[in-house]
Amino acid sequence: MSTETLWWIALAAGLVVLLVVVALLSLLIRYVQVIDRRVGGIRDTLHGAEANTADTALIPVTASRVDAVLAEGLEHHLFLGRVLGKVKS
Repeated sequence: MSTETLWWIALAAGLVVLLVVVALLSLLIRYVQVIDRRVGGIRDTLHGAEANTADTALIPVTASRVDAVLAEGLEHHLFLGRVLGKVKS
């Protein structure tokens, strides 16, 4: 083989390596963009969850008030039942 042939082989091999590197870097950039987009979606979901649970301190207060309303309703039910003779105490 002549020196010129070896140079052409080296140039062709370099071109192949260059194309492979460009393809791999393009894939890497695409994967990073996909990951970045999905991380943004997850971040938005977590912010939504934070907003949904911001008022959880009101749950015990609401529960006690609902219990009070139910207790008063039961008192009315028992009273009206006794007055009308439908509920035995």
